[in-house]
Amino acid sequence: MNMMNVSDTEVAWSFLQKKGYQRTTDLGQADVILLVTCSVREKAEKTIWNRLQQLVTLKKKRPTSLPPLKIGILGCMAERLKTDLLEREKLLDVLAGPDAYRDLPRLLSLAEGGQQAVNVLLSLEETYADVIPVHVHSQAKTAFVSIMRGCDNMCSYCIVPFTRGRERSRPVASILQEVRMLSDQVEVTLLGQNVNSYRDTSEVQFCTAEPTQLSKGFHTLYRNKQGGLRFATLLEAVSNVNPEMRIRFTSPHPKDFPDEVLQLIHEKHNICKQIHLPAQSGSNRVLQAMRRGYTREAYLELVDHVRTIIPGVSLSSDFIAGFCDETEEDHWETISLMRAVKYNVGYLFAYSMRNKTHAFHRLEDNVPGEVKQRRLEELIGVFREEASKLNCSVVGSTQLILVEGVSKRSRDELSGRTDGNIKVIFPDVKIPIADSSQDTAAVKPGDYVVVKITSAGSQSLKGVPLRHATLH
Repeated sequence: MNMMNVSDTEVAWSFLQKKGYQRTTDLGQADVILLVTCSVREKAEKTIWNRLQQLVTLKKKRPTSLPPLKIGILGCMAERLKTDLLEREKLLDVLAGPDAYRDLPRLLSLAEGGQQAVNVLLSLEETYADVIPVHVHSQAKTAFVSIMRGCDNMCSYCIVPFTRGRERSRPVASILQEVRMLSDQVEVTLLGQNVNSYRDTSEVQFCTAEPTQLSKGFHTLYRNKQGGLRFATLLEAVSNVNPEMRIRFTSPHPKDFPDEVLQLIHEKHNICKQIHLPAQSGSNRVLQAMRRGYTREAYLELVDHVRTIIPGVSLSSDFIAGFCDETEEDHWETISLMRAVKYNVGYLFAYSMRNKTHAFHRLEDNVPGEVKQRRLEELIGVFREEASKLNCSVVGSTQLILVEGVSKRSRDELSGRTDGNIKVIFPDVKIPIADSSQDTAAVKPGDYVVVKITSAGSQSLKGVPLRHATLH
């Protein structure tokens, strides 16, 4: 489940819990099953279709001694494929788009009466600002806090503006209230489709900031927002809530990185020195077709600027293989960009056409599937090669790790992440409670520990835990 889906799940559950619904992990005991969906990539939708078929079969086999099972689709897929879902799945009971979670209790009530209940209307105002989500993934002591919804960028491949609506920011006061309530968490990720174009214009006295000036080589398809509190103000305020709480944010757009944000990341010890810079392609021709709003040269200048202000910063990125009309030359320009930048973390996908998008109406999805897959595998190979080099460079160093839980590889090992968001695996043993201390204590999720790195691969590091620690 991606971070947006986690956030949506927590918002939706807050409304259901207030109406007396209880969670269960046993599908056989559930009276209502809701699937939170994403439409950004075709693979995610195929997974939901397959899961839906399983649930419809479960519904048909439901014992008559139990209330009829209600099945619902929430989120982007409900908005994008409402007609297909209703026509193909006659046994589907509820469809709720990403701006309709307040309406879930009413929709479920209608479904109880035997109706198909639908609300997929998009809003220009809904941010769920007054909702305190019920955070359901607490073991790792991390949480996602949504700061805005929707997107205005209109990249030609992206369906988000059509499934989640236009960009609107949640008020700073609401965000800070939620972060303060998460004081027992040790990491919070500020979440939005384009977080660093955030602007809170909810209070008249806040509307004093100058419009954002984009860096040379960057442009937008829409008019920049005027006034309001910007992302740097929010980020600083959130970081001040708890000096022992690690702060991340995702996902930004490369066009929105004013120096005050970069300086803040450099100066504040609890803002992670990790930035997501989604490039998507290394070819100017493809970037223009994608309507990304920057050139390869501008992107590389930004990378140099970021690394100058934040030495040792960890960079991650998104790349799409096989976009419309992409040539072998375009593909190799993307490979050369990856080698030039050297990313710590990468999210790489083969292009899948989404209806409603600019590309769907104006471009042709003309790169054969087998070519897309081959190019994707080549990109993955280059990414792993460069990431392995970066990870090997920290072997022998000590890293401050936030412990997430038991490793998936072994019950005798724990897993955590560095400030730069790199996974670290280490033995589950008692360690000193502080430097030079004779007393030891077990390590549990949410602890900070100092780990000496002993080996590295492209995806993770391994090490030996030395002692418990604090963030500063």
